[in-house]
Amino acid sequence: MSNLWPWLAIAGLGALHGLNPATGWMFAAAWGVQSRDRAQALRALAPIAAGHAASVALAAAALALGMAMDRIVLQALAGVLLAAVAIYHLAGRKTRRTRTPASHAGLALWSFMMSTAHGAGLMLAPALIPLCMADAPARAITASGSLALAAVGVHTAAMLAVTGVIASAACRGFDAGARLLRRAGEETRGA
Repeated sequence: MSNLWPWLAIAGLGALHGLNPATGWMFAAAWGVQSRDRAQALRALAPIAAGHAASVALAAAALALGMAMDRIVLQALAGVLLAAVAIYHLAGRKTRRTRTPASHAGLALWSFMMSTAHGAGLMLAPALIPLCMADAPARAITASGSLALAAVGVHTAAMLAVTGVIASAACRGFDAGARLLRRAGEETRGA
């Protein structure tokens, strides 16, 4: 049972990340609501997962390989990347505003930046250390690397499951609210 706790912690942290609106469900729901297609919200999960997994994998790889990471430096890099994207979009802004959703690359980049900025991968360190360092006096890099990769997969799958459920529910709730408003408007016009 003690070998199961790190995996449960990794999955639990993934579910916790899925609850955070900044890590993607809000954007996935916006895609679905804007297109009036709940399936579009679920299609947004792939780039969100890619960005989150890349951030977590970066920290997991560094931990598995025994490299030291400075959280302040990672957060500063994520902040600089966020500022660069904001400046790029402000400089390229047209006079009229368009209401197009972010691209898949934009969603993946956002997810990567948010995950890196709030330390998604670093948060897994207490669970990864027992997995990557167990039963290895010389710390076999290939074994610890594959365990770290499996941990990234478990964490991302849990995050995606929760993100997908919340985004889908938000789309469903918005659709129900819109139908109620239409029906109330029709009744008002008919009276």
